[in-house]
Amino acid sequence: MKIQKILNILTLLTGAIAVTVTSLWIGQQAYSWLPPQAAAESLLIDDLISFLVTLGSFIFLGVTSTLMYSVIFHRAIKDDFTDGPPIEGNITLEVVWTAIPILLVLWIAGYSYQVYEQMGIQGPSEIVHLHNPLGMESAYAEPKDSPANALAEPVEKIDVLAKQWAWVFHYPERDITSTELHLPSDRRIRLALKSQDVLHGFYIPAFRLKQDIIPNHAIDFEFTPIRPGKYRLTDSQYSGTYFATMQANVVVESPEDYQQWLAQAATQKPSIAKNQAASEYAQTSNQSVQTGWVTVPPAAPPLVNSPG
Repeated sequence: MKIQKILNILTLLTGAIAVTVTSLWIGQQAYSWLPPQAAAESLLIDDLISFLVTLGSFIFLGVTSTLMYSVIFHRAIKDDFTDGPPIEGNITLEVVWTAIPILLVLWIAGYSYQVYEQMGIQGPSEIVHLHNPLGMESAYAEPKDSPANALAEPVEKIDVLAKQWAWVFHYPERDITSTELHLPSDRRIRLALKSQDVLHGFYIPAFRLKQDIIPNHAIDFEFTPIRPGKYRLTDSQYSGTYFATMQANVVVESPEDYQQWLAQAATQKPSIAKNQAASEYAQTSNQSVQTGWVTVPPAAPPLVNSPG
């Protein structure tokens, strides 16, 4: 009997170790499921997602392995149709399986809120006249002892106008307008998001950032790009018939290349930018036979210095 008890304990420990190691491995694999980490905030979000995947894997594997162990080693013998022993409620067990989910939910909520605080993103809270909690910190692209201490403060401010169905970016310091969002790497960015007509959603998957843009309100939105490259901005809200065409390139480049682009764009005269929604609407309007529902005409293509 004593040997059987020791074997049960060893089996339990071995299973727990195997489930824990496997869960940690699956959690690490979660990083490869996501787009490249192009913003400092993406590091925080990916860590949170990895944590949730690890925790979910541990629960799933733990429950599944327990069921499999019970089916394999504690099944009834063949042709045994007798009832099992009558078991009344177990107060200790009920308290444990009630307390564990509560603690897990509090752990997840606390970690998620901590990530939100570290991101320091202003969202709909200012619309309902709330304020960010004290001590909110910005996400850093480099360690604190690095020379880039300016990452904590916005060093580049860009106006973003969303309309049916186009993105327009205005750089007030140079008075430049573009349909392609250019950003300097490793610099804190502040966007002033505005909507000309309906509800839009500013979403860059590689940045792990999304912000709803509400008509008649200006929303400040901050982040720090850290990986040079070209990414995609989409409208995450259904804003009308041609909302799928409302996309724009996001170009993250070195501060030197960014300044060079600004200087080059400043020398170009404003011209009409190509707009896919306007082109598709014009083709539909010119058809001799009209089909489908009447759609909202797209806004006029914007005048920009750099059409992208």
